[in-house]
Amino acid sequence: MTIGFDKQLYVLPFDHRGSFQTKMFGWEGTLTPEQTAQIAAAKQVIYEAFKAALSDGVPQASAGILVDEQFGAAILHDAAKHSYLTACPAEKSGQDEFDFEYGEEFAKHIEEFHPTFCKVLVRYNPEGDRVLNQRQAARLKRLSDFLHGTSRSLFMFELLVPAEKVQLDRLKGDKKAYDREMRPGLMVQAIHELQDAGVEADVWKIEGLDRREDCEKVVASARRGGRNRVSCIVLGRGEDDKKVREWLETAAPVAGFIGFAVGRTTFWDPLVEWRAKKTTREAAVAEIARRYRAFVDLFEKARTLQRKTA
Repeated sequence: MTIGFDKQLYVLPFDHRGSFQTKMFGWEGTLTPEQTAQIAAAKQVIYEAFKAALSDGVPQASAGILVDEQFGAAILHDAAKHSYLTACPAEKSGQDEFDFEYGEEFAKHIEEFHPTFCKVLVRYNPEGDRVLNQRQAARLKRLSDFLHGTSRSLFMFELLVPAEKVQLDRLKGDKKAYDREMRPGLMVQAIHELQDAGVEADVWKIEGLDRREDCEKVVASARRGGRNRVSCIVLGRGEDDKKVREWLETAAPVAGFIGFAVGRTTFWDPLVEWRAKKTTREAAVAEIARRYRAFVDLFEKARTLQRKTA
């Protein structure tokens, strides 16, 4: 079985569901059709910005969107018509434990859209609950087998390694120290455990790292055992622009890091201002497009500088 994806990949993710509903719109519970339509309309603004960025020079061959079926079905269908790279989530939103959004129907929903990537978001700390981790890994292996068997979609795995209380206690509650000193090693361990459980990602979507050597270790773990085409991209984790830029500049020169998936840092504030009528739709589209292209330019510049000095 050949796995992996090693072309440049610049993803604009807006597959957020629970956070859109509760934080962006302030709605709880089951949505009405009208509320669903409002969220879908907001996501159209982001999609319009993506297309504007392509018109402004972002290379289409490397650009992609990550959007959900619930609020973005029309976007996914339109993107397919334009041959854009697409990704669609398979996980239930806002849960600590991975499970399928559509239960036993997960394969049917993936095949309806044939996204370039099927994406999962998984919280997995190898020093956490072993039974929970094994339960998640079993579900993820089932998805992995389907994607590498009958499906045409690749497997994008968003790995979050949230700190366990005992781990934070060792660092006196310092979350930045956890990110710097503990999380990199735990990420490597998590990737190994998931691979050993039969979970084969084509692209690992991972939290940013502060040190180049940690980026290199993560790539080595993703590519171990002959997985030479498997690659990594950096996720934004809702951090501010400065932090995201630091993460991208650290990762970009490392072979095996092929791009990023930065969502909220790119679109959240412009979208909030548009909804509050503090800016126009056109201005919001332009600002989201500008931010997205700025991350693309930054990543490509950091890669180019490394090649020149190598």
